[in-house]
Amino acid sequence: MTSIRLSALLLTGAALAAPASAQDFNAAPPNAADQQPAFEGQTRAPVLEDEVTLDRAVVAEGLDHPWGMDQLPDGRLLVTERPGRLRIITPGGEVSDPVEGLPQVDARRQGGLLDVQVRDDFDVTRRVWWSYAEPREGGETGTAVATGLLSEDGSTMEEVEVIFRQMPGWASTMHYGSRLVFDGSGALFITTGERSLPEPRQLAQDPATHLGKVLRIDPMGGAMPGNPQIEGGAPEVWSLGHRNIQAAAMGPNGALWTIEHGPRGGDELNRPEPGGNYGWPVITYGIDYNGSPIGNGETASPEMQQPLYYWDPVIAPSGMAFYEGEMFPDWQDSILVGALAGQALVRLELDGTSVTGEARYLQGQGRVRDVDVAADGAVMILTDADNGELLRLTPSE
Repeated sequence: MTSIRLSALLLTGAALAAPASAQDFNAAPPNAADQQPAFEGQTRAPVLEDEVTLDRAVVAEGLDHPWGMDQLPDGRLLVTERPGRLRIITPGGEVSDPVEGLPQVDARRQGGLLDVQVRDDFDVTRRVWWSYAEPREGGETGTAVATGLLSEDGSTMEEVEVIFRQMPGWASTMHYGSRLVFDGSGALFITTGERSLPEPRQLAQDPATHLGKVLRIDPMGGAMPGNPQIEGGAPEVWSLGHRNIQAAAMGPNGALWTIEHGPRGGDELNRPEPGGNYGWPVITYGIDYNGSPIGNGETASPEMQQPLYYWDPVIAPSGMAFYEGEMFPDWQDSILVGALAGQALVRLELDGTSVTGEARYLQGQGRVRDVDVAADGAVMILTDADNGELLRLTPSE
């Protein structure tokens, strides 16, 4: 275990590779300089003066682009690797061989094996859910979700069923979205991307498709009762107008929260309401990668929802958890989110649905792909690299 000093205002340590100081993140100029927030506090929240000393333990290393994780009741973690491998990692750092029996994945570019989830009754059911980029005919791919029973020895996934296939498929290897979250009623939320290319991007506004949506399904397949009735919409659709949601979690009040990737600017924090339209690609706080406007360059429309918070420049969000542990009492009910481009663990303080402060930790130490909170309150993160790591963060004594 190595101990380093981390602070929202200062980051020091001999092993660090000259990361930017934490206060710099609000000093960077926005990409969409002419755009203005719709309300005070919608972007660039005050930097939190939160000094904390952490112990940073490498639980496992040598992982090949790990993407998602979830905890088993005995403290072990299920961890996905994008090339298509699901592994079990013990608290002591023992990494299993790949679990056999999973469907084939398309691991090109942003595809592969993605998120993984279990429910509290895993000890009884042995049931696991996971999402992945599914190869289809004609070079098309799409987000898919499967479920199966993990064998008692943890070596094999049995009785595998595909319970969801994003429609339509598309000849794209980008923007699969793909976080999985269970709600309090037992329904399974699935987040999807709009496949990035200019043509499928428009389908984020088409409720009959699964592109750029939050979906709510029965864990064994099919739409869940209680979904909104959207005219012309697929029965699984909960909300629409999303770009590429790679962060999602249930909040303390039982509502779903999501964070999606924007283009150059416009990463968004939302709390998707049933039937809500979140604007993409009609409105966004950002510009295209070539510097041109998205659509007409609009940031607001009367029929579309505003994000609760947005980033410009982007952090490239992936993985999200609400902190409700005991190790970091000052972090209670904060949102923890991984930053890929931002190379940081980001913490947001909230007052209801308003972001009142932001802090960043581990700046410059790698792309953070997923975040979770262990049963004992430690913060677990995955770094996205061909030598990815599972890290455990605890306060120093």
